[in-house]
Amino acid sequence: MTAEFDFPSEEWMKEYKERVNASESYAETGAGWGVDFNGDFLYVIEADGRLPETRYFFIGLEDGEATEAMEVDDPDEVDAGFVLRGAYTDWIDLNNGDIGAVDGMMSGVFELEGDMQKVMQYTEAAVDLTDISSTIPTNYKH
Repeated sequence: MTAEFDFPSEEWMKEYKERVNASESYAETGAGWGVDFNGDFLYVIEADGRLPETRYFFIGLEDGEATEAMEVDDPDEVDAGFVLRGAYTDWIDLNNGDIGAVDGMMSGVFELEGDMQKVMQYTEAAVDLTDISSTIPTNYKH
C-alpha cells in the first residue's frame, strides 16, 4: 500500500521536493530558472471553508532542481522571489490537475507576486511542477 501524504503538510512538501528532483522533464524545463535571480517560491494556502488557518510553504527552485522544501510559520522567515497565493480548495484543484498553474494565475484563481514575465518564459516548467504535484498520493484531510 502506498503511503498518502496529508495536504498541506511539511511531509507532503518533502515528497514534492523529492519528486521534482527525480523528474528528468523538470530538470530540462526548469534549467536556468533561479539563475541570477531569486526563483524560490512561497506557496500561501489560504484558509477557506475547509482549511481552518492559512499555511505557508517554501520551496527553493534553482536551475531545474528543488533545493529545499519546508513549512514556515511566518512568510517573513524566508526570502522568496515569488509568492503564489490561493484558497485551499483551489490548491486541491491545482494538485488534481483540474486547473493549470498558468491558467490559474491568468484567470485570477491564484495570485502571483513576482516577475510574471519570468514565469511566462518558464510555462513548461510550471506545467511540470503541477504535473508532479498530481502524482503524489494525497489525503485532503480538511
